[in-house]
Amino acid sequence: MKTYVLLKGGEFLVKDVKAEDIFIPEEFNEEQLMIAQSCQDFVETEVAPHFNAIDQHEKGLMPTLLKKAGEMGLLGISVPEKYEGFGQSFLTNMKANEAMGSAYSFSVAFMAHTGIGTLPLLYYGKKEQHEKYLPKLSTGEWLAAYCLTEPGAGSDANAGITKAILSEDGKNYILNGQKMWITNGGFADLFTVFAKIDNDRVLSAFLVESAWEGITMNPEENKMGIKGSSTRQIFFNDVEVPVENILGKRGQGFRIALNILHMGRIKLGATVIGGMRRSINYSVNYASQRKQFGSSLADFGAIKYKLAEQVVKMFSTESAVYRASKDIENIIEKNKADGMPYGEANINGIAEFEPECALLKVYGSESLDYIVDEMVQIYGGMGFSADAPADRSYRDSRINRIFEGTNEINRLIVADAAIKRGLRHRIALFETADEVFDNLDKIKIPDTSKLGYFELKHVYVKQIKKAVLILISKVNENFKRKLIFEEEILINIANMIIYSYILESTSLRVEKLLKSGVKDNPVYYDILDVLTHDLMLALHKEGVDIISSFLSDNEKRKLLEALTKLSYYDPINVKDARQRIANKLIYDTVYKF
Repeated sequence: MKTYVLLKGGEFLVKDVKAEDIFIPEEFNEEQLMIAQSCQDFVETEVAPHFNAIDQHEKGLMPTLLKKAGEMGLLGISVPEKYEGFGQSFLTNMKANEAMGSAYSFSVAFMAHTGIGTLPLLYYGKKEQHEKYLPKLSTGEWLAAYCLTEPGAGSDANAGITKAILSEDGKNYILNGQKMWITNGGFADLFTVFAKIDNDRVLSAFLVESAWEGITMNPEENKMGIKGSSTRQIFFNDVEVPVENILGKRGQGFRIALNILHMGRIKLGATVIGGMRRSINYSVNYASQRKQFGSSLADFGAIKYKLAEQVVKMFSTESAVYRASKDIENIIEKNKADGMPYGEANINGIAEFEPECALLKVYGSESLDYIVDEMVQIYGGMGFSADAPADRSYRDSRINRIFEGTNEINRLIVADAAIKRGLRHRIALFETADEVFDNLDKIKIPDTSKLGYFELKHVYVKQIKKAVLILISKVNENFKRKLIFEEEILINIANMIIYSYILESTSLRVEKLLKSGVKDNPVYYDILDVLTHDLMLALHKEGVDIISSFLSDNEKRKLLEALTKLSYYDPINVKDARQRIANKLIYDTVYKF
């Protein structure tokens, strides 16, 4: 078994990572691919024929499909075998999430049940709670929902006012409050509900059965997209919750909520890949079949540009998501080997990679949005018709930039988490930045004539990391404690961090692919070249925005000069590169990269 180099969350910014030290999607084993294929087959045979009926909320259809998935074992992929699950690894579960991600509203219901609905119990529950509820959830006998958001508490989850008061006899908590935007709310049997006990400042979490007296609901919400997903407001009116149904410890609810959100973010990064695949396949099929001016749409350069960019977005998302997933799994396994309890090992492993989880949620959701938007454009007038598949793809994609915290919140998390890790010396962020500053005058544009292809890509990645470090250090030095109020600058920094991680992940994947002989098609060079072109230009702009926002003319000139050198890349003919990428997609008729 391969031994991987263990990285800390955010440490990629200060470490040189080698291709052999990352996991790439081409390395999934046969068992993992079979599980993913089972999920994909279930979507195509059991769910896809009912897409319209699901969107119309055909009574009982969604819970029936979820229970059928449970009967096949698909709801318990990550649940230990002793609780009727498959007991599969984090990485395997992520691949299964991708396969389920192409099922629109069903994907949302499935993820809500298997993720935020089940994992708080799995990771934080007591043995008695596990024995009582997990077998029911993993087999689909019961379905689950997660009740955190309130009318006055969205991104600021701890602002919730739902209350739990201990009864006089000390046997129950009396729960009162209102929750909204509760996915699976209309049919869930078990709720994870967050509330404050007495006058506590922070939340606690409770396992609440929907059949208990005092629970009422508003009608289903009428939403822009994911119309088939059950989304309801839920009211708790003097609901008696046995004291043994508190999840974790008193006051631990806020921590539970945050950690489950980390998990939800990277899971969403995998889920959107499934949506990308379906949308790209629709796009290339329509472009190949639709005739205009005597030629198929796929023959036109403007359409090839769109198809190629769709491929680049998906390929780079895949590269980064599975790299991070394996890094998380490695830490989880180390935690277990060190004797850490199962739940703690998983939670700590995921929480360690807080910045990666947040950045993958942002990049993945925005890449899917780009892909579905171009899908509508490729379909043209038909794309605007509700009878064409572009309609559902477009509407359903939009929620992903809001799920698990808005992308604005997640960008702030990316920057804040990286900076705090540096300030607390968990990673050598500022120490490495100081080294770069000390040699600022020695920064030069790389001599590309003396470097091999992958050597050059390594140089580019190192250069942009230096740019990120310089600007993080300069911004922190200037604003100190007031930096939290400079959201525009923090978002610029986050974007630079995102671009550096995505470019490095994709570069290492292509290097590992081509050097190992797994795939030798030169189109992978084209994908990496186009991504490099797109991200280096975008990174330079973010850096200019930061530098221009607060520095004096003299400092501004000096840093702009350094930024220009650090974000330099040797331009290639991206038009021809995109044409070759599109031609392979058109030839294959489906995404096969």
